[in-house]
Amino acid sequence: MRLPNPVRALIRRRKRTQHHYTLAVHRAMSRTSLRLSAKAVWGIGALGAVMVIGSIGYHIIGGDRHSWLDAIYMTFITVATIGYAEVIELDHSPGGRIFTMLIGTAGLATVWFLFSTLTVFLLEVDLNATLRRKRMQNLIRKMHGHYIVCGFGRVGQNVAAELEMTGRAFAAIDHDLPMLEERKERDEALLYLHGDASDDELLVAAGLERARGIFAVTGDDSLNLMITMTARQINPRIRIVARSHEPRNIGKLRKAGADEVVSPDFTGGVRIVAAMIRPHVVSFLDEMLRSEHRLRVEEVRVPADFEPRPLSSLRTRSAHFVLLAIKGTQDWIFNPQDDAVVMPDDTLIAMCSPAGRRELEEMLVLEPPRA
Repeated sequence: MRLPNPVRALIRRRKRTQHHYTLAVHRAMSRTSLRLSAKAVWGIGALGAVMVIGSIGYHIIGGDRHSWLDAIYMTFITVATIGYAEVIELDHSPGGRIFTMLIGTAGLATVWFLFSTLTVFLLEVDLNATLRRKRMQNLIRKMHGHYIVCGFGRVGQNVAAELEMTGRAFAAIDHDLPMLEERKERDEALLYLHGDASDDELLVAAGLERARGIFAVTGDDSLNLMITMTARQINPRIRIVARSHEPRNIGKLRKAGADEVVSPDFTGGVRIVAAMIRPHVVSFLDEMLRSEHRLRVEEVRVPADFEPRPLSSLRTRSAHFVLLAIKGTQDWIFNPQDDAVVMPDDTLIAMCSPAGRRELEEMLVLEPPRA
């Protein structure tokens, strides 16, 4: 099956389209930080220049009777407005007094400039974080049919990578803020909320009532149990997939409302055995996952208002997908032929790329029956 290779371009285009505003603001904030850094460098340079000019001037005014240390000290107490007694007498030096006023004015202005620059920089750091949270919350508020990943550790990040690879929107929830911010720096498209994933308000803020599914994949089985119970109470129709470290907790998670419970230890053991006794099958599946075409075995639900018709009336030949089976309400049809009838609420199983999945979905919604 030959597929086009638009992976990198599609990812870049999707990020530009969905997060153009976020990236633009991020660049603007980066430019602001650079501008403030440049101001700080100029301010420090100006303060150094004031100290050098002041020290040279006071050394000339004091003459041989005073050392360079006296001149530097005079400049420092003038710029710092400390007000100690003058080391270099200026009672009989009008020029020295005028020089002191100039140095004091220049030094005070430079110090206030540095202080204001530092204040703006500190405020900008807090403002950046606040604006970033607000933007992410606004984007999450607009999401529909997305997925929520509760727990963004190793398992959660792999879940997120697969969702991103297959073109599905998601929001992450985790209590580890430094880790979330680090991931955000690597991937500007990441949307996250910080806090306890079992909290009702946080799940609602993540769009649980509009989401298509939720993953409870933290490293704590008890927390996954609480997430499952809370999610099921808020949205009884949502699909929940939970992670269980201990096999004894699988039944509890199912009773709490999880549709599927996955044990990474068990799944890893099965995968290791499969690599030993079915190496070519495992190699095929690994190659499919690593393929630049992003091939997956996907399922597409037939709409409830779909008019029953045979496969021959649909465009089931495509370079983007291969139809493998049809899951009916009671039975399976593997390798379906042209005379197989597609019914409402059936599920089509196909090997396809993200573009192929969208093509199947559009075909079932838009294509009229052929005469």
